Amino acid sequence: MGDIKKVATRMAFGEALTQIGAREDIVVMDADLTKSTMTNLFQKVYPKRHINCGIAEGNMISTAAGLASCGKTVFAASFAMFSTGRAFEQVRNSVAYPHLNVKIVGSHAGLTVGEDGATHQCIEDVALMRAIPGMVIVSPADATETHAAVRAIADYKGPVYLRVSRLAMPVLFDPDSYQFTLGKGHIMRDGSDVTIIGAGLLLHEGVKAADMLAGEGISVRLVDMATIKPIDSELIIESAKKTGAIVCVEEHNVIGGLGGAVAEVLGQNYPVPMEIVGVADQFGRSGKPEALLDAYHMSAPYIVGKVKRVLERKQK
Repeated sequence: MGDIKKVATRMAFGEALTQIGAREDIVVMDADLTKSTMTNLFQKVYPKRHINCGIAEGNMISTAAGLASCGKTVFAASFAMFSTGRAFEQVRNSVAYPHLNVKIVGSHAGLTVGEDGATHQCIEDVALMRAIPGMVIVSPADATETHAAVRAIADYKGPVYLRVSRLAMPVLFDPDSYQFTLGKGHIMRDGSDVTIIGAGLLLHEGVKAADMLAGEGISVRLVDMATIKPIDSELIIESAKKTGAIVCVEEHNVIGGLGGAVAEVLGQNYPVPMEIVGVADQFGRSGKPEALLDAYHMSAPYIVGKVKRVLERKQK
């Protein structure tokens, strides 16, 4: 496994920004975390269009709104805890309400921030952003998907929340063939017994779980749902009809995230047994990322357990 290329989605974000940076309308802002969010890559090439606002996230978002109102495409980055939590009111009222072209970037999301602990392990950001009218939410799973997502949201006119991670993860998708479309999920592998729907870093655990289940003769449809809002309702309903059971996996609170979005679609259209793998409505704690996923029952073996549970419910 040591020869598998691993890249953090935050690194891919910084690289992608730099690749599209020749566009004169693009401005990048940061709240004194340029080396962590990787906006320093853009800063080195396009220093005149990079603004370090200091530790003042609310001011950064308000300034981003002002620049967007003048025709700029603004990427405003910080840790997810700060860009969505500390600056929530500015995101809501200054960016989303006038539907301005600001891309809010939340780096270091989820438990896999690791040793930074509960104060920095943002597990509520998707719920916060999902409740804001008109906000698009994208949570890419690997470097390839992040590159494609950055290009897509740069072309999209309106507010977007992009969620990226600190931990380097294997590259899942072939950069030569992968295609990303806002608002659409895609089937990574097809199956007939159960559907696993994942987004972001935890999709990797979903892949491992699908492999483990295949070894037991359980056929898994695996869906990458990188766009959490607007969610791909058509694919969710079609998957529910085909497999009759769904398990959602996400590095987020089980309340208000991807699982909640999928449950809303199923409840209103085609109810089937479902389970959610995520943080069970509790705060994180300091520790190694892999140990935390185990401690919070989010790693592949626990996903397998949830799949078996939902299959038992399906048969009743």
